[in-house]
Amino acid sequence: MTPRISTTTNARRLRTLRLAAGGLACMLAAAVWAHGNMTPQAVDTSTLPQLGAEWRTENPYRQNAEAIRIGSAAFTQNCARCHGLEAVSGGMAPDLRKLDNDCAALPDARKKDACAQEIDQYVLDTVRHGRSRNGAVYMPPFEGVFSQEAIWAVKAYLETRREVPL
Repeated sequence: MTPRISTTTNARRLRTLRLAAGGLACMLAAAVWAHGNMTPQAVDTSTLPQLGAEWRTENPYRQNAEAIRIGSAAFTQNCARCHGLEAVSGGMAPDLRKLDNDCAALPDARKKDACAQEIDQYVLDTVRHGRSRNGAVYMPPFEGVFSQEAIWAVKAYLETRREVPL
């Protein structure tokens, strides 16, 4: 014989499940809202040497203290939502401290420099044009939103956050 469960017990279980489902729905809504659309914040680069209309292929602000300061603020306002505070990713987007790891392991100085230039170009292309796969946007394009100076300032900041120094 199968034990019978009272309707009171079933009602309690149903209420508990509804509360749990409601709590889960609230948590998911908060998570989606926290990582939802954002409006890019302006980056004031007026204190940096202006680079002109032609896009550079290598970071002209490498080790420039003012560019690093501006890049840090720009990263926090515009990139940290996905890439993590101080570029320490929580797994939602790539950990940008690791961008140059392959370059750092190269013993030949010329190859290391060429590798760093290739990473510069990759970052520039990614920030300007974004990244998508199968129609899903993984990184929005920032061309027309950020100036060349702003993008290179962020890259200068990221170079200070490297996991493995070059």
